[in-house]
Amino acid sequence: MKFSAGRSVVEVNIPTRPALFQAIRAKFAAGDGFALATLNLDHLTKLPIDAAFAKAYRAQDLVVADGRPVVWLSQLAQQPVELMPGSDLVIPLSTLAAEMQMPVALVGSSDAALAGAKAALEERVPGLNIVKTHAPAYGFDPSGTAAAEICDMLNSSGARLCFIALGAPKQELFAAFARGRAPAVGFASFGAGLDFLSGHQVRAPKIMRALALEWLWRALQSPRRMMPRYAKCFAILPGLALDAWRQR
Repeated sequence: MKFSAGRSVVEVNIPTRPALFQAIRAKFAAGDGFALATLNLDHLTKLPIDAAFAKAYRAQDLVVADGRPVVWLSQLAQQPVELMPGSDLVIPLSTLAAEMQMPVALVGSSDAALAGAKAALEERVPGLNIVKTHAPAYGFDPSGTAAAEICDMLNSSGARLCFIALGAPKQELFAAFARGRAPAVGFASFGAGLDFLSGHQVRAPKIMRALALEWLWRALQSPRRMMPRYAKCFAILPGLALDAWRQR
């Protein structure tokens, strides 16, 4: 399923969870790295106005659908894709890493959040080997000197999977930058996924997620930050729906 984002076109190229895990298992086995992005409406509002973000998205090897509107649009286009929020993939990917003895690194917003996420993952995933955690300093440049230093840390640590929880577009920019500098590492950009695990953010209850109301929960938790974001998301939906209809 392809989505128009200004002059850029973004494709959800992994339609199902089995396809995603098959692809990652193969890359782990071959010693290949990758960059995994989770496309949502917020990304689709940013891509047309942020050339660097659009370039970073083109560098992602694997793109899945994160957000029910993306899934609904794919169904409208008769090219259905499965809902795969990054937050729901952290544990399953960690389980795969433990099974295949792939060391893991965590790069995120704060030392406290990463420590909490590390403890939660080690408790829930027996055999998981977390070899590095790192919280970049405030004002982190995802393609600057500090980013290069993180790549060196990852290479030295032996990590094969790195969860990035820095928010869009910073995490995707870093993944695209690091992809060539740590070629054996798989980078998974999962937003608030680690913060949910550590308890630094509270995820919507399961009933709200089942009713496709997770956006409302997040808006109520942080209205000043989230309401303008969701307003932009709703504004682009008619154009995306028309484009999806044309792809039928």
